[in-house]
Amino acid sequence: MIGPTVKELLLENQETFLIPANNVANVMVEHPLDHCLLVLSKVGYSKIPVLDKEDHLVGLVSLTEVVEKMIDLKEINMAHLNGLAVADVMETSVAVVTEDWDLEEVLHLLVDLAFLPVVNEERVFKGIITRKEILKAVNHMAHELERKNMLLPKASANLEKQKIG
Repeated sequence: MIGPTVKELLLENQETFLIPANNVANVMVEHPLDHCLLVLSKVGYSKIPVLDKEDHLVGLVSLTEVVEKMIDLKEINMAHLNGLAVADVMETSVAVVTEDWDLEEVLHLLVDLAFLPVVNEERVFKGIITRKEILKAVNHMAHELERKNMLLPKASANLEKQKIG
C-alpha cells in the first residue's frame, strides 16, 4: 500500500501522466507491415499501439516483430513483408488500464513496460501513461517529501537502535 503522503506527492502533477491518443503514434490493424515499419522507424519508438477503425485498442506492434519477418538465415529482405498486415505480427495480450486507473497498479505494471495504454469501458484508446512521466513524479516526490513534511523515524526503529547500542 502506498502511504497517503507519498501518494499525494506522486499525484500532484497527474494531469501530465496521460499522453492523449491524438499525440501517440499508432497504426491500424489492417495496415501493411511495410507501412508499420516506416511509422516505427520515423517515430523512433520500439513499440506502438494498434487500433481498429473505431479506435479500439487491439494490440501493440514492435519493431522487433516487424524486423523478424524480414530476416531469414541469409539476408534481410523487405519483400518478406509483402502481403503481411500489422494483424499478422502484433501482440494481442496487452496490459491496459482504464481512465480511472489506480496508481499502485500503474507502478507495478510500469516496472516491466515502457508505457501502458489507457482505454475507456468500450476499449477505445485514450492515450498512454509512460514510465518516463511516472519517473518524473517519483523525482518530484523525492525532492519534495522532506521539504513539505517532517519525517520522524518509527518508534520500533528507535527501540532497535537502543537494544543494539
